[in-house]
Amino acid sequence: MTELLTQNILNHITLSKKELESFCSLFNQKEVRKKHFLMQEGEICKFEGFVTKGLFRVYHIDSNGFEQVLYFAQENWWITDIDSFTNEKPSQLYIQALEDSEVLLISKKDKEFAYNKIPKIEKLFRVMTQKTHIALQRRIIDNLSKTADQRYIDFIEKYPKLFQRLTNVQIAAYLGISHEFLSKIRRKIASKK
Repeated sequence: MTELLTQNILNHITLSKKELESFCSLFNQKEVRKKHFLMQEGEICKFEGFVTKGLFRVYHIDSNGFEQVLYFAQENWWITDIDSFTNEKPSQLYIQALEDSEVLLISKKDKEFAYNKIPKIEKLFRVMTQKTHIALQRRIIDNLSKTADQRYIDFIEKYPKLFQRLTNVQIAAYLGISHEFLSKIRRKIASKK
């Protein structure tokens, strides 16, 4: 289970074998069945997670009852509610498994311990936070400047394997459009081929 985590870490920073083993030993494995929640709105997020198997969605339900998907997390992706985790306040998000899934979880206490014991770990999370911030900024710009058609095409091109694992309803919630509108977009694209 930690092999995928080890490779992910080494893609960002260099650690000795002993440092890697020490850091990876701080994670606990959790299995989450399809449709079950890793976390729900109102709970305080007590983990940062690394997905080793399966697929999750991180979403919010607005005041009108509509789901707004912030992101999906598949194998080799990190998952958390960073606001709730960092500030220890109730979450506004749900984290739900879309498939039978497995995730490695690290607590805030153990993460802080790793920062002190293996200082390079702080660099790891800084680099990952910067990449997340860049992706979020690009997504906001796309949502403000691109049509729904363009965002849909971009999503398919950027995440072809993920796209195949999702329903139209889930993709529509990510794009911020209705399922019916997504069906119109798909028909329009199909008619142009």
